[in-house]
Amino acid sequence: MSGAFFSHIKYKPDSQEQRIKEEAIAKWVARTAHPPRTVEDEEFINMLEKIDKRLTVPKKTKITNLVDQMYLAEKVKFKNRLAMARKVTIGIDIWTKKGLTASFLGVSACYLNVQDSKAEHILLNLKQMVHPHTANSIVTLVEECTEEWGILKEKIIMIITDNGSNMVSAFRVEEEDTSSDENDSNKDSDEEEEADERYGTLERTPCVVHTLQLVVNMVKKEQAIKRLLDKVRHLVRQFRKSSVATEWLLEQCGLILIKDCETRWSSSFLMWSRLLKVKDHVTSVADTMGWDCLLPSEWSYRDVATLAQKMSANMDLRFSCFLDVSASNFSPLAAAACFVDASVSAETLIDNDNDNIQNLLSKAEEYITRTSRSVPYQEEVTDDEDIRNAEVSEVPLQKRPRFRFFSAHRPSSKPKASIRQEVQKFKESLSHANPEESGMDFWSSQSSTMYPLLKPLALDLLAMPASEAFAERVFSLTGELSSGRRNRARITLERSAFLKLNKA
Repeated sequence: MSGAFFSHIKYKPDSQEQRIKEEAIAKWVARTAHPPRTVEDEEFINMLEKIDKRLTVPKKTKITNLVDQMYLAEKVKFKNRLAMARKVTIGIDIWTKKGLTASFLGVSACYLNVQDSKAEHILLNLKQMVHPHTANSIVTLVEECTEEWGILKEKIIMIITDNGSNMVSAFRVEEEDTSSDENDSNKDSDEEEEADERYGTLERTPCVVHTLQLVVNMVKKEQAIKRLLDKVRHLVRQFRKSSVATEWLLEQCGLILIKDCETRWSSSFLMWSRLLKVKDHVTSVADTMGWDCLLPSEWSYRDVATLAQKMSANMDLRFSCFLDVSASNFSPLAAAACFVDASVSAETLIDNDNDNIQNLLSKAEEYITRTSRSVPYQEEVTDDEDIRNAEVSEVPLQKRPRFRFFSAHRPSSKPKASIRQEVQKFKESLSHANPEESGMDFWSSQSSTMYPLLKPLALDLLAMPASEAFAERVFSLTGELSSGRRNRARITLERSAFLKLNKA
């Protein structure tokens, strides 16, 4: 009886139990983009009362205040982490809502969290854009974002974008005109165009995934291949729309056909692979259904080999910015990141006799030597020296050297760190490295005393992403957060995406 009586007593308004549950409700409202008035819905209140009868369901005003507090507190937390980061990679992408009612520029940041030596990727802002999506408007919004988060230009190691003409023009060399021409300004931001890569004070790096997609798009330019691909897609659609054909196919092989997304090369590859895997069963079911299937010659289309050679040459051209040291737009970042990755460095770079690979290795070492002289990495060594000096100052006076003048100018017992010596030491250690261990794990386990310059630089390089996939993932999420009755959400959209994605 007494237990049942106390179970109906509400938590005190200022109790820890009530506060924890209110914060949990606020977090759910914020991350799902539900309006705060949801907590006053009769069915919602009944549900919570069944879960916990002692809980007093908060009103929408309190939930609104809690969400605002949570958002501000999370921003301060990540702002402090960014302030401690030595280098930051910025990723940007543009998304337009269905119906073209609004466009947004997503800006993300990837950096090494120095507190736990792990790469961290977060959403910074979701900036609303107005048409046209010119290079100037992109630069303006990116600068607003970096200023808001206190990210200095010197900290930005690179900006990853797609290959759209507006993105390329946004980060061209300072001497060139940074405004898009009239034709570019009218292009949709998602359109991919061939353009020369240009690097200004903020180095732009093309997204690897988008660049691969441009290579795969060559299929659309080969009419014979395009007709075959359209025929395959038609066949797949027929199967996926027919429950009878799908059931028969499952009975014969236990698999179904996969539908692809034209803007995702990997999904097209999966569609082809599945179709080839079950081609005999597909042909049998199609004959039974009375459908036209692929001809025997189309299952092994010979002209695909010719196209593959063209695509290989095109891939070499597009990735010359990473692989060809003689290219005008060459960047040593990728080579440097591969070099410091102990799991691939020895086999891919150091032990490879190919002249091009050796040139890449040389450029990687040059970049590491040059970058290690920059402020953030020199400060790492300086901080260690300050700690040692502080330890000396704590020694009792009677135990210190009598001749202070000589002791002050006495050479340090430990020689000054040399980046070239550390690089050589790293090369020699690769023969004992565990190939199953990731680059981040390798450097996290290394002594900062042994690699005072190379270790922080290596961790920063390995924290860099190769694509802007995270920025695109933001828009997959915001599509859900702005659907249905939430379609007009503007202010809460950025906040909801921020809180949902930045959970660390």
